[in-house]
Amino acid sequence: MSDDRAAAERHRRILEWARGAGSVSVDDLAARLNVTPQTIRKDLNLLAGRSMLSRVHGGAVVTSGVDNIAYAERRSVATGAKAAIGAAAAGLIPNGASLFVNIGTTTEAVAEQLSTHRDLMVISNNLNVVDLLDGHDSIDVVVVGGQVRRGDRAVVGALAMDFIRAFKVDFALIGTSAIDPDGSLLDFAVDEVQVTQTIVKNARRVILVADSSKIGRPAPVRIGHLGMVDYFVTDRLLDPALRRQCEEQGVTLVETA
Repeated sequence: MSDDRAAAERHRRILEWARGAGSVSVDDLAARLNVTPQTIRKDLNLLAGRSMLSRVHGGAVVTSGVDNIAYAERRSVATGAKAAIGAAAAGLIPNGASLFVNIGTTTEAVAEQLSTHRDLMVISNNLNVVDLLDGHDSIDVVVVGGQVRRGDRAVVGALAMDFIRAFKVDFALIGTSAIDPDGSLLDFAVDEVQVTQTIVKNARRVILVADSSKIGRPAPVRIGHLGMVDYFVTDRLLDPALRRQCEEQGVTLVETA
């Protein structure tokens, strides 16, 4: 097993034990997983940085799951994985297509890979995506109208949803903050979720992009279920139950690692 896969499996087990007991200790985890306490401390610090656990002296406790980390900080999480996901997802979109792109650092990674496409119409409530694609002669960019949320430059609210309903596009390119083991797609903000749900309803096919750090992470607001997407592009999917759901729901799984 590669170092990355071994670390991902440790993280999965740490989160499973933490959710079962409410808390975990460094010494106990080191003994269970047969690694050094230093390795466990690094694991816990990484999971805490992703808002999956909260660090306490000697271990960690389950996070409340109601607050997301700052948008600027999210850009620094799993950057290599996001770049690979971006390239793979962009490869699913043919020239001449129309698509929605919602808010998210992973959807921005896809937008960065669309610059060589031709004759695209991109409709987005993500002003960062608008900036990334501005100036490309072969891409028509349509900005969703509505209230701009300062923290991440997402356009949200009733006006945004009304605007989106005026279109029926080929693809919805969406991200998510968390994927529950039961297949639920989750996020932190109701207004953001409502826009994403509207985007999905007005697209013929749905591409979900999310790196493996999102799997098992807690978040309080339900977007929908994995079964509502056509493609799931991720770096790796180690959870056998989620992999089985992709097969049963007819979701095409694309792994980049």
